[in-house]
Amino acid sequence: MRRAFFAVLRRDLGLALRQGVDLLAVVLFFLAAGVLFPFALGPEPVLLARIAAGIVMAMAALAALLSLDRLFAGDYEDGSLDLLFLSPLALELVVMAKVLAHWLTTGLPLLVAAPILGFLLQLPTALYPILLLALFGVTLALSLLGGLGAGLTLGARRGGILLAFIVLPLFVPILILGMGAVSAVGLGESPVAALQLLLALDLVLLALCPWALAAALRQVLR
Repeated sequence: MRRAFFAVLRRDLGLALRQGVDLLAVVLFFLAAGVLFPFALGPEPVLLARIAAGIVMAMAALAALLSLDRLFAGDYEDGSLDLLFLSPLALELVVMAKVLAHWLTTGLPLLVAAPILGFLLQLPTALYPILLLALFGVTLALSLLGGLGAGLTLGARRGGILLAFIVLPLFVPILILGMGAVSAVGLGESPVAALQLLLALDLVLLALCPWALAAALRQVLR
């Protein structure tokens, strides 16, 4: 079972790395969209420093959304998803492997690129550690919720637009918790409460999303 899980994970990672342009596009969108804010708001160092963390979080959510439509669509179109459905590996573990591959090829690069965007937006140096810690929890939750949205809209006409309408409202509480942790450090307070809530939300999504996503895919494949 473990070998089959990692086989699915390696397969998805290999496919994503062979399509390196898509991965680069996500990171470039994250950076380019974030850099537009100083042009719109003006080069005010104090203002930029105050909202920089929020910009990084919001741009991470939008960048993650860009890559969600390909999470299951390619396998659905070429029939690979049917083979995975018929494999001995439980469908819940199949979708977990695919969601993990999505985080490794989207969430992790965004974590690496976040300090660059933070520097461009003049984020205070003291906020970098908590920003990365909060962004880790945020991107993990985004991959889980986004995977569920991708499964629910699989095969639908204009599924990308529908996916955005479903997933974006669900992203809001996650972003609020992530920003709550960063804001607490900025105000000299403890970020533990916000981080604990974010971790609890991640664990709840980790427990529920694979089952819900597998059920959604079964309805599509039958």
